[in-house]
Amino acid sequence: MSINIMTQDLMALHISQNAEAMERFVEEHPLADCAEALTELLDNQRLTAKEAGQLLLLISLEKQAALFGYFSLRWQEKLAEELNAQELAQMTELMPHDERADLLTQLEPEFQHQVLQQMDAEDRRDIQRLVSYPEESVGALMTSDFATLDAHQTVEEAINQLRKIASERETIYQAYVVDEQMHLQGTVSLRDLMISEPSLTVGKIMTQVLIFVRVDEAQNVAAQAISKYDLLALPVLDQQNRMVGIVTYDDAMDVAEEEADRSIHKSAAVDFSGNLKDASVGLMYRKRVFWLVLLVFGNLFSGAGIAYFEDTIQAYVALVFFLPLLIGSSGNAGAQSATLMVRAIATGEVIGKDWAKMLAKELFIAGLLGVTMAIAVSLLGLWRGGPEIALVVALTMQIVVVVGSLVGMSLPFILSKLKFDPASASAPLVTTIADAVGVIIYFSVATSILDFPAVG
Repeated sequence: MSINIMTQDLMALHISQNAEAMERFVEEHPLADCAEALTELLDNQRLTAKEAGQLLLLISLEKQAALFGYFSLRWQEKLAEELNAQELAQMTELMPHDERADLLTQLEPEFQHQVLQQMDAEDRRDIQRLVSYPEESVGALMTSDFATLDAHQTVEEAINQLRKIASERETIYQAYVVDEQMHLQGTVSLRDLMISEPSLTVGKIMTQVLIFVRVDEAQNVAAQAISKYDLLALPVLDQQNRMVGIVTYDDAMDVAEEEADRSIHKSAAVDFSGNLKDASVGLMYRKRVFWLVLLVFGNLFSGAGIAYFEDTIQAYVALVFFLPLLIGSSGNAGAQSATLMVRAIATGEVIGKDWAKMLAKELFIAGLLGVTMAIAVSLLGLWRGGPEIALVVALTMQIVVVVGSLVGMSLPFILSKLKFDPASASAPLVTTIADAVGVIIYFSVATSILDFPAVG
């Protein structure tokens, strides 16, 4: 069923306030689609947050919790504000542990306190522990809702235990074997349990080669590990080697998506994260103005280079025709290299010690690209200015493509070494540097080949 039809049905349910019909509606449609349809109504102001909250209260608590998780955090916060503390507490107790912690951190402190007071002591402690971790750490991403087993249990006992707790856990496809102090001893998959002899102990079939992350590590470390080892979930240990949570595959995907968004924004010199549609004019102005103004001054170097070679330009006006083409090619080559390298560093494909190897490889590739582009531009040079101009533009093209590529490739490494975000080696920054260097190279080559002094 299309989202448009679903929105019409939801509007009818809003008017009727028929709890039985609303319950049937969420049973007959994927919850992700239900959330999308409700979000569509909210975004278009056909429903207020209060009215959408009233629809949520028509369905069972279990479905409320499940459906709520499909809303964006922005709409979760607005919908939560329309519920009273008891209603929100009852629902959040059934949400995944990491999701409910994320939600409660968005609430006003007084309302957050009221909600926590309505929850039982164990859930309250769990949430307070999760929200205590730094925002970008694995601890803030993980869920404490995982399945544990004992190494001395038989396979049959383990399966029976997982069956009992299945509805209460984030996932049971991977269970974690721990001792009484929660030290991780091994992992076992549900598949391995199902195909093993019932009388065998869990310790006999568990995997003892442990892959884990520390609770205080960066979230992208967990995402990279899950991707590298093709895991459904990754155990998280504290500094005392006790297991405190897991990072699931879907959470790792969210981190990877956020990292990609951040890199894309920074590659355009825009330090922005959030919903573009909801961002204010003032916010977008502040996020964009710094780099644009800074790069204006960077472009002064290009202007200074042109002014320095003014006599050469006056003598050979044809050179001006090729200036945008040459410095544009240098910037484009640099932007390509920077983009490829930023992504490779972000995904862990390359690290700092790979710089020399990548430099040699980029030098060879850029050389081939430069030769190809030089041949193409030399034909244009012959047509516009004759053999000497053709030689100048061809040689310049070769050099600026190589220089631009090496600048674009090296900047992410340099910034990473200086503890800055490699994504800050943005296309505008690389282009500005390549432009300034390209102007100097171009007119230096022209002055040398055309045997004309740089300054009259």
